[in-house]
Amino acid sequence: MTRTIRPEPLTAASFAPFGDVLDAVGAPDKIINAGLCGRYHDRARLDFGADGRAGISVFNAEPRALPYRFDLVERHPDGSQAFLPMHDQPFLVIVAPDQRGTPGTPRAFLTNGAQGINFLRGIWHGVLTPLALPGLFAVIDRIGATPNLEEYVFDTPWRVSRAQEPGPTGPNHRDDPGSTRTDP
Repeated sequence: MTRTIRPEPLTAASFAPFGDVLDAVGAPDKIINAGLCGRYHDRARLDFGADGRAGISVFNAEPRALPYRFDLVERHPDGSQAFLPMHDQPFLVIVAPDQRGTPGTPRAFLTNGAQGINFLRGIWHGVLTPLALPGLFAVIDRIGATPNLEEYVFDTPWRVSRAQEPGPTGPNHRDDPGSTRTDP
């Protein structure tokens, strides 16, 4: 048995409780480089904690397809995590609100191929999920001596439908108990 959620378009307003959408929409905040470049300034709330520093890594993730089934989410309790695609393909973003230390009902977002995201500190989220070619991403996150990863496995898997399929199954989406795992 699985529970189904339907992906929604990624917008700044819908994603705000979970983090920031990184894109170049509207007029730039500044024109720089002798008028040849528009700067979209300070688009993410980066947080690396008192004992961390910013690091840039490159991730190369295998592509998946919709419908997509998952039972694992994770969070980073000590800092934010930003994903900047190094390609122009949409990717799937799964998030869940925190409910007393465990993830609540997940939501799924589809990027438009020209968007990145920044997860706020402590936000439950799915794994990196490109939907076409292997996804190459620049990732900006906390580097530090302490672990910054907590994983949670849902007892009942979730399924993200294709956008045109019916939405969530059943009128009540109760969170199912799962297990929490902290990795060093």
